Amino acid sequence: MRTAAKLGSYALGLAVVFGGALGVGRMITPTAAGTTTAADTRTGDDQAAGHAGDDHATGHTGAEHATQQPVTSDTPGGLQVSQNGYTLNPITSITTGVPTDFRFTVIGPEGRAVTDYQVEHDKKLHFIVASRDLTSFQHVHPDLAADGTWSVRLTLPKAGAYKAFADFVPKGGEKLTLGADLQAAGDYRPEPLPHVSRTAAVDDYTVNLAGDLVPGRAGKLTLTINKDGEPVTDLQPYLGAYGHLVALRAGDLAYLHVHPEKSDKAGPEITFYAEAPSRGDYRLFLDFQHEGKVRTAAFTATATLSDGHAPSATHDHTH
Repeated sequence: MRTAAKLGSYALGLAVVFGGALGVGRMITPTAAGTTTAADTRTGDDQAAGHAGDDHATGHTGAEHATQQPVTSDTPGGLQVSQNGYTLNPITSITTGVPTDFRFTVIGPEGRAVTDYQVEHDKKLHFIVASRDLTSFQHVHPDLAADGTWSVRLTLPKAGAYKAFADFVPKGGEKLTLGADLQAAGDYRPEPLPHVSRTAAVDDYTVNLAGDLVPGRAGKLTLTINKDGEPVTDLQPYLGAYGHLVALRAGDLAYLHVHPEKSDKAGPEITFYAEAPSRGDYRLFLDFQHEGKVRTAAFTATATLSDGHAPSATHDHTH
């Protein structure tokens, strides 16, 4: 009996120790403000409905924002609606094919709309909207009101799912790219990803791509612009450079970090360094300005380990 009693007491003690450890573990488990929760995965229309009654003049969208603590994240840009205490907050819903005065705010760690931004590439904020099938792409620059509300004229050309990206640097903070889902109602018919290509055509221009995306490190990409078969050597500055490149990963639309190489030459070559987080297919969108008009050339590229072989050069869609 004494032995049984001792064993019972020992088992009870273990239960208390492990139970207490589990409780402590739950108490000290950190919650990342940048982690996407179930509430964060709502579509743009759902988010707009959920925030319709918020006080946008003050920027308050809930007590949870006031308690968020900034954290760092290695997650590729654009995959999270919230990161480091900042949240992309769409306000307006969109009707398919109809121009809409789209409005949104960026809510800061203290629960208020951010009103102070650093200028980067000539703008305080870059707003990118791409369809989930990556066949539609828009790079626009909204206007900022005194209360922190951004607004821009926006048209979603076809029904389906879209991703909106806000690329910005809050005053005194680090560069962020936040992403939110938008929905355009109607008969959704996704298109296949365009074939991998080294050449893209837009209007009378042909753009050739040299270089490769390499997983895990920056890959050098050089784009050469020709018009009617002749090199373009008088490109006009756009966003502080002679070209602006956006790269999105197919499937989840991760937003790649792309760095332009400084150059005083106005073409025909523009060089960038793009950091691919993984293997797979990516869609590249080059904005360049010539003769007073901004044009976009689009490519599909595959990130693989460097082996010296280039992807097959099949002609891409015209944009």
